[in-house]
Amino acid sequence: MRIYLHIGPDGATSDRLQRVLDAKRDQMLQKGVLYARSPGARNHTRLFMAVTDPENVDSLRFNRGFISTEKQQVLREDVLRSLTSEVERHSPDVLILSSHQLGCTLVSRSELERLRALLLPLSDDIRIVAHLDDPARMLVRRYSAQLIEGRSRDLSLELGLSAGSFWDAALNTRPHSDPQGGQFGEVQGACFWLDFKRLQDEWEAVFGEGSVSFRSFDIDRLYGVFATEEICESFDLDFTIGKAEAEDAPAEPAAAWLTRSRLFNDAVLRLLAKGDVILPRQLWRKFLGEIKIKGDPIAPGSLSALSMRFEADIKALCKAHGGLSAQAMKRDRKLPDWTEADPEKGFRATQYLMAFRWRINQATKEELANKAADLAQLRGTVQPDPSDTDDVESDLSPTAQKLMPPLAKQNFAKLRTSIFAPHNRLGRVNEEELAAAYSPMAPRNLPKGSSGNVIVGCMKNEAPYIVEWIAYHRAIGVDNFLIYTNDCSDGTSEILDRLQAMGVIQHRNNDNWKGNSPQQHALNAALKEPVIKNAEWIIHIDVDEFMNVRCGNGTLDDFLARVPDATNVAMTWRLFGHNGVTDLRDEFVIDQFDTCAPKYCPKPHTVWGFKTMFRNIGAYEKISCHRPNKLTQGAEKKVKWVNGSGADMTSEAIKNGWRSSKKSIGYDLLQLNHYALRSAESFLIKRQRGRALHVDRSIGINYWIRMDWSVHKDITIKRNIPRVRAEYERLMQDDDLRSWHEKGLSWHRKKADELHGMPEFEDLYQQALSLHLTETERVAYALALDMET
Repeated sequence: MRIYLHIGPDGATSDRLQRVLDAKRDQMLQKGVLYARSPGARNHTRLFMAVTDPENVDSLRFNRGFISTEKQQVLREDVLRSLTSEVERHSPDVLILSSHQLGCTLVSRSELERLRALLLPLSDDIRIVAHLDDPARMLVRRYSAQLIEGRSRDLSLELGLSAGSFWDAALNTRPHSDPQGGQFGEVQGACFWLDFKRLQDEWEAVFGEGSVSFRSFDIDRLYGVFATEEICESFDLDFTIGKAEAEDAPAEPAAAWLTRSRLFNDAVLRLLAKGDVILPRQLWRKFLGEIKIKGDPIAPGSLSALSMRFEADIKALCKAHGGLSAQAMKRDRKLPDWTEADPEKGFRATQYLMAFRWRINQATKEELANKAADLAQLRGTVQPDPSDTDDVESDLSPTAQKLMPPLAKQNFAKLRTSIFAPHNRLGRVNEEELAAAYSPMAPRNLPKGSSGNVIVGCMKNEAPYIVEWIAYHRAIGVDNFLIYTNDCSDGTSEILDRLQAMGVIQHRNNDNWKGNSPQQHALNAALKEPVIKNAEWIIHIDVDEFMNVRCGNGTLDDFLARVPDATNVAMTWRLFGHNGVTDLRDEFVIDQFDTCAPKYCPKPHTVWGFKTMFRNIGAYEKISCHRPNKLTQGAEKKVKWVNGSGADMTSEAIKNGWRSSKKSIGYDLLQLNHYALRSAESFLIKRQRGRALHVDRSIGINYWIRMDWSVHKDITIKRNIPRVRAEYERLMQDDDLRSWHEKGLSWHRKKADELHGMPEFEDLYQQALSLHLTETERVAYALALDMET
């Protein structure tokens, strides 16, 4: 197996490549190329954090709690274990790892040697790939990123480095790491890696002569549909992976705003130096966003002196590296030497800092408990907090003590006093939730030619659950259904065909799907269907998801009346666990399973995932799994996103995103009940059949840990049962439909018996049923397994 290490060093470029790699991950895996998940969802920051020098605490390690040597060692062992397991599971010919921090933040030979040592158990065939641009252009982009992280020195830092070794001089500008004071070497120090020749020398000294490959990048190609060709060429892939989804390159920020950011950072650092406040990085970034203004960006031509310093080296590198284009590396036309832009409008950093002081003080109170133990351990001023030692075991349940790995126990220690600790104290108390059952919905009269509220969905082997799901959503105001199926063997297709003959739904066979997933192929095809073209509202949800309207009479009309200006509704999941139900039963899902995740649960990332109901106004060109995508030009002013409480979240969701945040979460009016597991036997069958979106990805114990929430009770959806029962029984009066439902149920029961007889699945079943975890333990365990970014 060959390993390709993509080391950046440009963050924006790496992010684009990583997103394309992520989109093509399943397709590449079929060709023997693994873009790993375990070191990070896309940017493999866990790999980076695992190999830095213990004393070289960067902002990532600090913010994610891996400050101490012991915690970093646990991380390193976990990265190796998880990566080894992933490689063994897929047996790839090529492994791709990518993190721009590897190229722009690793500074010592010992760090590079530690990285190589971590990878050697997997393979000794390791190649390094870096994407380069003119040094001035790269510096402008990196400078902007550093300012967002707190840099306080301007570009004269790089421009003023003495003659001789740029690399060594730049490293000498790095301050000693002081997390509480906001000082991190990679943020405050000069960009040493702009010395590309030395970058190659350092990496090849560890990984071997000829191991480094430099490539230049073309912005138009990188952000266009041919980004996939760049990936194939970068990693020597001898096959094609189709085209990428084109997108606009990030706009360069205004030079005036960068000046404001630098001045504000300087003021913040002087405040932090006093030692009596802590400013979380997320809030710091928010402040910088609040002082943002528009204007012209920094012109790289004004930094020509930097480019000219490396011209001879770059010329030689272009000859040595076939992927490095002299034309692409050409510097911008020389302009007058750079001077810092005016911050405009009489900007005074100290005034803004005073205005933000109350928020800083509030954040300090929250952060002190979370950071105190790690900071004390780093500085060696006091003994480690007991929560960082084996004493944490006493607070864990017996199951957690026995089964949770060390990283999960570390997570638990941090979570208990963290702002990410799960709880159910969110939103208003809704007296309507205790009211009597909903009354039948009045018949809906659609305008001529309108297909009204339409659900488009995909199914595979879901026979026991279809009729309830259809009946439920008809009972709350869904008018039409467009359902795609692929590779069904349990009667799902026949049930849907019968429902179509009854005039209830429209069914399409999707067996001949192409592309990355059957689901996306279906959604692309759906856009051409009249039922979608003529819809008023379009809803993409799965058969294990139920729209739970929590206002009025519980209908979509009741909800939409509360948000008359909305065009998009982010319906956040409430994850429901198996509720102690082990066997497959012919009973309503919404009645059997009523225990769920807490309302406040920002981690792991899946808990607050959302699906979108959107008005059919042509604002987006594409339907994707969680939301419409590809905002049409000029549609920004037409779109208003709201959350499940009716609050505006447009700025957060208008262009991307598939999960709610602490700012946008809301369940007061509408939530999406997600029964991802149903019974334990249903989980076994789901594990065996695979997934609609990621067809090659297995559903193991990790999935159960993330989805089996059975702590809090939520019975609000049960108010629908009488009217759903009436519609269900009306549909089931059809003999053919009832017969196919019974055949499907029998198929699933036989499949469950078959899986019980297979050691792999029976072991998974028993392991799942043994996991009795508290909500905080579950979050801690899920984070350790998910390896989230």
